[in-house]
Amino acid sequence: MKVLLVSWEYPPVVIGGLGRHVHHLATALADAGHDVVVLSRRPTDTDPSTHPTGDEMSEGVRVVAAAQDPHEFAFATDMMAWTLAMGHSMVRAGLGLRNRRTGKPWRPDVVHAHDWLVAHPSIALAEHFDVPLVSTIHATEAGRHSGWVTGTISRQVHAVESWLVRESDSLITCSASMGEEITELFGPGLAESRVIRNGIDSALWPYARRTQRGGPPRLLYLGRLEYEKGVHDAIAALPRIRRAHPGTTLVIAGDGTQEDWLVEQARKHKVRKAVDFVGRVDHTHLVALLHECDAAVLPSHYEPFGIVALEAAATGAPLVTSTVGGLGEAVIDGVTGMSFPPRDVGALAAAVIAVLDDPAAAQRRATAARRRLTSDFDWHTVAAETAQVYLAAKRREREPQARRTIVEHALPDRG
Repeated sequence: MKVLLVSWEYPPVVIGGLGRHVHHLATALADAGHDVVVLSRRPTDTDPSTHPTGDEMSEGVRVVAAAQDPHEFAFATDMMAWTLAMGHSMVRAGLGLRNRRTGKPWRPDVVHAHDWLVAHPSIALAEHFDVPLVSTIHATEAGRHSGWVTGTISRQVHAVESWLVRESDSLITCSASMGEEITELFGPGLAESRVIRNGIDSALWPYARRTQRGGPPRLLYLGRLEYEKGVHDAIAALPRIRRAHPGTTLVIAGDGTQEDWLVEQARKHKVRKAVDFVGRVDHTHLVALLHECDAAVLPSHYEPFGIVALEAAATGAPLVTSTVGGLGEAVIDGVTGMSFPPRDVGALAAAVIAVLDDPAAAQRRATAARRRLTSDFDWHTVAAETAQVYLAAKRREREPQARRTIVEHALPDRG
C-alpha cells in the first residue's frame, strides 16, 4: 500500500511526542512492506532559495520536507499565517510527487493526517488524489483548556480541528478518553474512530533496576513546561514529601512557556533549592536521569496519551502519574505504577510517599510496567493496526460541511 503521512513534525524537526510518533509509525509501516512517503517541513529558518525542498530516503521511508513560505511569518506571533504558508508549501510538494525510480507521478492509496496544523494540505491532497483521508487526533485545543476556547487563536484552532475531524473518512485516537473527547467536541455524525495506542521502541530505553545508592530521594519530571502538564502540582507537593522523606529533590527536565512561572512557584513553596531545572536534555542524559531517579512524577491535568510514561517505565523508573486521559489507561494503579486524581496535590504527595516508603514494592511495579511494554505497546503492532484502518477506510462522498457553532463548556470530569 502507498501511504502518504502528513505531519508538521518529523526528524530532524521534533517539537514533542508527535514527531517521534510519526517517525516510529512510518518506519514500522516501511518495515512491513508499505511504500511510505512522509510529507513534513524543513527546520525553521531554512533558506528556501538554497533548500526549496528536501527529498531523501531515511530508514526505508521517503521524507519530503517542504520549506514554509513566505518565511517572514513566525509561529509564535503569526500562528495561522505561518500554518497556512506551511500548508501551501506542503500542497505544492505533494502535488509534485513522482516515483524516484521511474519519474512517473506517485499517487497514494491513503492520506494520513496528524493533527490540525496539516489539515489544509491533507484535505486538499486527499481530495486531489480522490483517496481516503485518515486522521490521527493527538490532542485538541478545547481539551487543553478543559473545554473553554475563549481567545481568538484558540477558537481558530478549534474550528480547524472541527473541519479536519468532520472531513476525515476514518479517525484514530491514542486512547479511549481521547475518542470520547472528540465525540463530545465535534460529534455527532463523525467517521468511524479506532483507538490505537502509541508505541515505544524499548531498545532505546534500557532497563535498570533501582539500586540502594544512599542519600535523599530524587524525583524526576520530564516533559514540556506548560500549565496543563501540572508541574506546579509536583512543586506544591514537594514540602509534604520532604517532611516524610527529608532532603527529597525534584529534577525538572524540559522547556516551555511556563518555566519562569514554575521557578516562582518553587520560591513560593520554599523549595527552590530542592528543585533543579535542567532544561531540555539529550537522549543519553535523559536515560541517565531516569536510571538515577526514585520515581518519575507525571502530574498532568490533560494528557491524551502520555508517551513519556512508557519511556520512563521502559527504563525501570517507578511511575507516579495522574489518572487523566491516556495516563489513566497506560498506568494500572498499584500494578504498574501509582496513580492519583489530577490537581489533587495531597493525593500526589501521598502517592510519592508510598513509593519512597516501600522501594521493593515500587521495584515490583516498575518491573511489571516494563514487561507490559513488550506486549502491548510495540510499534510493529501499532503499524499493523493502523494498516487495518487504511484498508477499511472508504472515500466518502463529500458533502458541504456547515459551519459549527463553538459551544464552550467544561468537558466531563474537568469542571
